[in-house]
Amino acid sequence: MVTAAPAGSLSIDQILANARTRLTRVGPLRTAAALSRGAVLVDIRPAAQRAQFGEIPGAVVIERNVLEWRLDPRSDARLPFADSYDLEIIVTCQEGYTSSLAAAALQDLGLHRATDLAGGFAAWRDAGLPTIPGASQGPRLFSQKSP
Repeated sequence: MVTAAPAGSLSIDQILANARTRLTRVGPLRTAAALSRGAVLVDIRPAAQRAQFGEIPGAVVIERNVLEWRLDPRSDARLPFADSYDLEIIVTCQEGYTSSLAAAALQDLGLHRATDLAGGFAAWRDAGLPTIPGASQGPRLFSQKSP
């Protein structure tokens, strides 16, 4: 059993911090303003979280496992609107952790305006912005930062 971290490896906290140094993260109100000027909000949460907690009206749902393929302008599997590297994309997850990693991955593809919603869906909801109720009250899901 290996108990010491391999040389050169990074912890998830370090990877997250590195990703966030590249992002200009936006809060709920700035996200709402960006949407009104044409930004695309991408919800990467799995179906179970969307069902349990609800959704943001107008958000494009692209689950995390296919995100890069759907938004890379070079990809044969891209969505029709994903045809420009200048597209303003704001990624959201439940609490704003996974979305930071996803936005950094989109920047790696050349989508230089990609960022994320600080605090995720929870911050949007807590700011009193509109949400669509979830389809179910499924089992309690743990936050993305849970140990």
